[in-house]
Amino acid sequence: LGDCPFSQRVLLTLEEKKVTYKKHLINVSDKPKWFLEVNPEGKVPVINFGDKWIPDSDVIVGIIEEKYPNPSLIAPPEYASVGSKIFPTFVSFLKSKDSSDGTEQALLDELKALEEHLKAHGPYANGQNVCSVDMSLAPKLYHLEVALGHFKKWSVPESLSHVRNYMKLLFERESFQNTKAEEKYVIAGWAPKV
Repeated sequence: LGDCPFSQRVLLTLEEKKVTYKKHLINVSDKPKWFLEVNPEGKVPVINFGDKWIPDSDVIVGIIEEKYPNPSLIAPPEYASVGSKIFPTFVSFLKSKDSSDGTEQALLDELKALEEHLKAHGPYANGQNVCSVDMSLAPKLYHLEVALGHFKKWSVPESLSHVRNYMKLLFERESFQNTKAEEKYVIAGWAPKV
């Protein structure tokens, strides 16, 4: 489906750095033999640099940053964890069947923390320039918007204007437009988990 937010993070990083790449979509429920031979864990994303296959989006974007330092996407250490709990709280809320279990509030709390950060340091996580934090958050916020909109008729509250503007800025970037999965694939990807 091409709907993995971790894979999109890697693609966004390559796009922002103008690195030429070749993309292969893998059917994760029926992984090809060649894929499992080069990547026994079978996780995506995985990237090939020369003769070496490397899994894990954190490791991959670190290597891309090292090999292609310009433009730099390094986030200041104090901003490295901005928004890092949004994805797990989104997943908990999305999967929740009990409206009073606190999962919605947990997500709102994480989004409010992002709102405060962006209010003080925005429009991106590191001010005027995109960084690795944005490359990580953009696909996750896209999944949040699409999946919660579809399955729960929920959207980021209007009161979180900095977060909403941040999402708009990220989703309008050429790199995002070039790498995003169609909404129907995001929905199809989450459907078995909901």
